[in-house]
Amino acid sequence: MTIKEPSFTVGIEEEYLLVDRATRDLDPDPPAAMLQECTDLVGTQITPEFLRSQIEVGTRVCRTMQEARADLARLRAIIVRVSKQHGLAPIAASSHPFAQTIKQRHTNKDRYFALAKEMQATARRMLICGMHVHVGIDDDELRIDLMSQLSYFLPHLLAMSCSSPFWEGEQTGLKSFRLTVFNALPRTGLPEHFVSYAEYQRHINTLISNGLIQDTSKIWWDLRPSWRYPTLETRIMDCCTNIDDSVALASLVVCLLRMLYRLRRRNQRWRVYPDMLVAENRWRAMRYSFDEGLLDLARGSLVPFPEMLEELIDLVKEDAETMGCVREIAHLREILRRGTSAHRQVAVFDAARARGASEREALNAVVDWLITESASGLEP
Repeated sequence: MTIKEPSFTVGIEEEYLLVDRATRDLDPDPPAAMLQECTDLVGTQITPEFLRSQIEVGTRVCRTMQEARADLARLRAIIVRVSKQHGLAPIAASSHPFAQTIKQRHTNKDRYFALAKEMQATARRMLICGMHVHVGIDDDELRIDLMSQLSYFLPHLLAMSCSSPFWEGEQTGLKSFRLTVFNALPRTGLPEHFVSYAEYQRHINTLISNGLIQDTSKIWWDLRPSWRYPTLETRIMDCCTNIDDSVALASLVVCLLRMLYRLRRRNQRWRVYPDMLVAENRWRAMRYSFDEGLLDLARGSLVPFPEMLEELIDLVKEDAETMGCVREIAHLREILRRGTSAHRQVAVFDAARARGASEREALNAVVDWLITESASGLEP
């Protein structure tokens, strides 16, 4: 049976933290009027998240990466403008440098009350944000097949997106501390491997029929078939502070999936490696970002990340040209040149301390940088 070529449309979801411009701390209870003003402008493209100090945006279904960037920039700019009127600012980062989880309150929605009741202390620690990329793949079987193959590249995506080096005032030593928090929830981490959509559905139905989950929105793998849309949803990445980093990584997700689809059309496929080895790379990306390289599982050896990135760019060259995102893919080199958000946050902190700032003053400087960088590059 011939499978129709997927649409490879893209949608980007980002979660932001809302900080008080005066204190630089999170606002645990932003005014309802702020969210109402945002939703009056764009409807459900801006929504509350689990914690009241969080806010989420979701682009439209986009045909090109340029369209996705424009819509994402529009949504970020609206939140920047509206929140400023209330003395607040969004930061696009996966953790706040010093906010305390104990001071946060969750949003008054039935779904979030249920989540807090079920997950208890693990839910109360969920002061983290991520970026999710949806890619349109209409065929159920193809989504499952490509999910298994794309898993190999999840650590590479994480390594270039890290933005959570601080937690409750501590420099954690990890570039993505977010995943250590998220990993405490069930049904997280690398996705399972299934031979068919029917096998996937059978396992999901076991959980649903026993009342363990209500639907697949409670499957929180790093990569999953979306529960709402005919898409594959990549969830491993931290929230990128710089919007062009977000778009570059979303472009890479789209191009990798199209490359894997091309292989399938030639009766080829990417080798599925043992999870323990992919998980090792996942840990290395959490700990070091791209600083210490990753395992090349075909070679069986550690390879410097710049070398890996050039191989990735070459691998998806045809797909980037077809999808019209050559410039966006080339921006990945810029991430390595000047560092991820995590690298830059640590550099801001260290520079402030070297100038004689106290730890809190240095953390405030990090928040100030995050406010500025999150709002940069949003003009049409």
